[in-house]
This record gives sequence, structure tokens and C-alpha cells, in this order.
Amino acid sequence: MKQVPLSGPDITEKEIDLINQVLSTRYLSMGPMIQRFEEAMASHVGCDHAIGVSSGTAGLHLAVIAAGVEEADLVITTPFSFVASANCLLYERAIPIFVDVDALTLNIDPALVCQAAADLIEHPEQARHWLPPSLRDSPTDVGDLKAILPVHVFGQPADVDPMMDVAQRYGLAMIEDACEAIGAEYQHRKAGTLGDAAVFGFYPNKQITTGEGGMLVTDNEEWASLFRSLRNQGRDDSGAWLHHVRLGYNYRLDELSAALGLAQMERIEELLGKRERVAAWYNQRLEGMEGLEIPMISPLTTRVGWFVYVIRLAPHVDREAVIETLDQRGIPSRPYFPAIHLQPLYREMFGYREGDFPVAEEVARSTLALPFWGNLTEPEVDYVCTTLHQELGG
Repeated sequence: MKQVPLSGPDITEKEIDLINQVLSTRYLSMGPMIQRFEEAMASHVGCDHAIGVSSGTAGLHLAVIAAGVEEADLVITTPFSFVASANCLLYERAIPIFVDVDALTLNIDPALVCQAAADLIEHPEQARHWLPPSLRDSPTDVGDLKAILPVHVFGQPADVDPMMDVAQRYGLAMIEDACEAIGAEYQHRKAGTLGDAAVFGFYPNKQITTGEGGMLVTDNEEWASLFRSLRNQGRDDSGAWLHHVRLGYNYRLDELSAALGLAQMERIEELLGKRERVAAWYNQRLEGMEGLEIPMISPLTTRVGWFVYVIRLAPHVDREAVIETLDQRGIPSRPYFPAIHLQPLYREMFGYREGDFPVAEEVARSTLALPFWGNLTEPEVDYVCTTLHQELGG
């Protein structure tokens, strides 16, 4: 039986060579490699500062702290994402304010973001509508709206400009969750430059990888200094190892991971181009196939940073049956993503239930991630698409 990998890192001798360079030095943490990786990232994105951290989740947590989000404060975000984009708010005991998503791009709906912000700040009588169900009867127990946290889902930028306008109007921070979107562009502006700070993630299935790791980017010098302190146990920049000026965390990115990331950044256009090629193969073969929809690319997206290739199955298609058939043919696939608000933790904490965000829920019921990475071959894509066509009655 033919076997197709779901995803995988793209590692060459360049990565191995840089890792070996680290092993030949005395630095395994906080050495020159992390600085080189940060400089490469800042240069690629076009921002003043890049700060390496241990994961994308860690980066989101630090961005939330920099935004001044505290206990009971509110942050507007999406219910259709990997759970970390909401969990990072819970770390500070803040309250995620979910708004529904656009049915075509799967990103957060900017019109709903703008309406939610206006109601929460200007119209107290409407504010309770946006709160989690368990808090609607006691709106005085919640804090202030502090930030907007859009997610660039699957590597396609969210429609950020309307949200940035409302953020500036009300003095809110804008945190980009760009963990899935390195290389993406929104109206010819790179993801990572669209808000006050952004976070990239480098898990092994991402466009570039450090194994585990992430990167904060910002033009805000004060925030950058804070990020460097927070990731390093709250130390300041005096160099005193046992001098801690604030509550911090062990969110450092080690030298071996940074070396892997630097090598990947030196190949970034190659890596993005290979993923674009695989996505184009899928689009060519799946467009118009009955029973599914290929990813919709917004006119505002001038480049997708392809993270995964996710199709949407028609309502009459049994997704579990499709997954089982593909698996039997050696093709792994995954539902991607389940709605955050229906995760057990969020049901228990906030009282969410089915029907609260109908678009996100319908999307979550229909999406399916197919095998996708830069080294997927054209015959492998042919095999996946042919099998799908057979299963869907072609």
C-alpha cells in the first residue's frame, strides 16, 4: 500500500552544518546563534526587533502581557484557531471575547470585531451580548477591553486594516497571531508588520522549523526590551544573572534550535516556493471536484504563507468516512480545527454551547487537512486527489 506523509520538516546539510557549529562551541543557550536568527527574522519581516522564544504560545503570552492585559480584562479573538491563541489569555486570567469568522476565508470577521469593540466600550446595554454566557448576568465583574488578537488562519492574513482602525480609535493593542503565516502578505505588506506585535511559530509542520520555538516581532522598542526580560526569568539588561526586576519565565530559545532556524531562514524563499508549488498542484486537481471546496484566497491576500492545505467537504459528505477511507489507502488526514469555544475547558469555564458561533462551528465540521509539506511529490498529490475523487463518487 502506498504511504503518503501528512507533513514533515525540510532539513538539508545546511541545517546540519549550522547545528554542528553550535556543538563545537561552548554556547548551547544565549549565544551568538540566537542573535543571528533574530537578525535574519527582523530583516525578512521588515521590523525593528525580533525576539526568539521557546514556542509560538510563549510568544503570544508575552505579547498579551506587553499589551497590559490583566485579570478579567477582555480581548477580542477568533473561535476558529489552534487553542493556544485563546489559552494565552487565560494565562493572565483574562477573558476571550470570541466573534464569529468569515465563511470564505475562515479568518475572524472584521465587521463583527468592530461592532464588538464599539459595543463593549460605548454601549454598555449591548456589551453583555458579546460576553461569554456564564458572565452575561454579571457584566460588572469584567474588566476593560484591552486588545484585539486576530489569527492568520492556515497562512492567509486576516483582514487587519478595519480592525487596526478600531484598535487605534479606542486605544487597543493589536497582536497578530502569525504563527501559521510566515511569508504571507496582506495588500503587499508582510504578516508580522500589521499590528503592534506579532508572533511566528516554528513547530516541525510549519513553513520553517526550529523543532520547538517561536519569534516575537515588533517595532516597539519598549515592548522588545520587555519581551527579552520576560523570556529570561525577568532579568533586566544589566547582565546581572541573579538580578530579577519582574516576574518572568523560562521562555528562551536555545542555540541548537536557533541554528536550525537560521539555516531555514537562509532558505526561506525556497521553502515557501516549494509549498506554493504543492498547493498549486492540489488546486489544479481539486478545483471543481464535486463534494468539496478548495481554499478561498481573499483579493486582499497578495501572498499565502501556505501552512496546511485544508479543503471543506460538502454538508452531505461523511467526513469520518472520508478520513477512514483515506487512511486505509495510506493517506493521513485530519479535521482542522475544532472550534475553541466547544473544547471541554471553554464549555466548563464560560458556559459555551453549540450554536454560539454558527459559522465557526459549520466550518469546523467540514474542514479536512490533506497531506502537505514542501517535499510532497506530484505523484503523491495525484494519488491523494484520485483517491478523494473516488471516495466522493467521481
